[in-house]
Amino acid sequence: MRRKHASPPPAPIKQAAGAKATPRRGTWLAARVPDLLRERLFRRYWSGQTISMFGDQISSIVLPLVAVLPPLSASPAQMGFLAALVWLPSLLFGLHAGAWVDRRGRRRAIMIGADLSRAALLASIPVSAAFGVLTLWQLYGVAFGVGVFSALFTVSDPTLFVSIVPDDRYVEGNSLIYGSRALSFVGGPSVGGALVQFLTAPVAVLADAASFLGSAFFLARIRPKEPAAAEPGKGTLTAGARFIRHSAIVRASLLAVSVINFFNFVFFALFVLYATRYLHVSPGLLGLVLGIGAIGGVLGAAVTKRLASRLGVGRVYTISCLVFTAPLVLVPLAGGPRLLVLGMLMAAEFISGFGVMMLDISVGAIFSAVIPDELRSRVSGAFQAVNYGTRPLGALAGGFLGSLIGPRPTLWIAAIGGMAGFLLLLPTQLPKFQMPASSKIEAQRAAPGSDDLADSPA
Repeated sequence: MRRKHASPPPAPIKQAAGAKATPRRGTWLAARVPDLLRERLFRRYWSGQTISMFGDQISSIVLPLVAVLPPLSASPAQMGFLAALVWLPSLLFGLHAGAWVDRRGRRRAIMIGADLSRAALLASIPVSAAFGVLTLWQLYGVAFGVGVFSALFTVSDPTLFVSIVPDDRYVEGNSLIYGSRALSFVGGPSVGGALVQFLTAPVAVLADAASFLGSAFFLARIRPKEPAAAEPGKGTLTAGARFIRHSAIVRASLLAVSVINFFNFVFFALFVLYATRYLHVSPGLLGLVLGIGAIGGVLGAAVTKRLASRLGVGRVYTISCLVFTAPLVLVPLAGGPRLLVLGMLMAAEFISGFGVMMLDISVGAIFSAVIPDELRSRVSGAFQAVNYGTRPLGALAGGFLGSLIGPRPTLWIAAIGGMAGFLLLLPTQLPKFQMPASSKIEAQRAAPGSDDLADSPA
């Protein structure tokens, strides 16, 4: 499984050799551009991420609709299986992917290859549909393949991020990245629903394929100085898992978000089916409702930095785990007049979107501060293997329960169960976590016996 104070002049962003910062202009608009976006290196990285996330949100509604709508007309169990296959590679290969990326280095090149591969896989769907040979089995294969390359992209990205963003600006950098994600929640589903309405679902998949090409283009235009590849040796594969075991902060986060993601994917596996078949919301209207509701994510992205400064980033992260999950009860609760149903769906998306943006931004900043560069991909891979690994299990459970007891009772179980992640964080150290002063981050990463920062097990 979804920011700002007056301060001294920020440290210059890390630049690739030969890169030049964009000149500052005295216009009204330029004065309001965030400082990080004035830097060419970050701006190109951010542009690629923004395009890709927008395409992902189009695909998030389009791919399920390809399966749900005729001629495929998938059942609840088949929808659960489809959702599971996207995340199954993280469970199977996450640990190995992180170790391989750290040993090989060249994260940017790996991310470009993953983007191009995902674009090719997605493009096969409209081609097959045009020839009348598209099947659920092909959707399953595409979902699994996209999941494999997404796992490689995800474990590579944190190291590229810290190669570009100074350590005293992690919250700001994450705010901009997840601000784009929030905006993609607003526009992506609406565009996806409209594309399905007017062009058919398989053709609409091309929008996501094109977004991966855009991401690859911008990644190809940056040359950040990446950390050196890790030396191969005994324990390299399990170094990330050992770090998580010894880090009270990362371990607590993993436990909480794994529970949240399990139940969230029980929910996700059936949401589109429930909304279209049981609440009788058309694809175009569903996309519009999700897009309007996702404005909450934009608001969350805008205020998280300010909230983290006032309340502490650990407390904001803890609160966000409840704000993200609790509003989902409005979906199985929805009933009555059509406008009331649409309003409840919109409210669920708005509040939940606000919460997931706070969660993603705050945990991204925390992990950027506490995980050593040389272990970043391996920790990400180990974390992903468990956290993302719960997603296919949740999706399969959602499909099974939806077939056994019906979609609506299953959505109730998912919405209530997800709130347990918040309760699991309360007795841990994470709610008290504060971002270290920028001058102390590196020293604290290596400090033995720290309550907040575990020793590197490498």
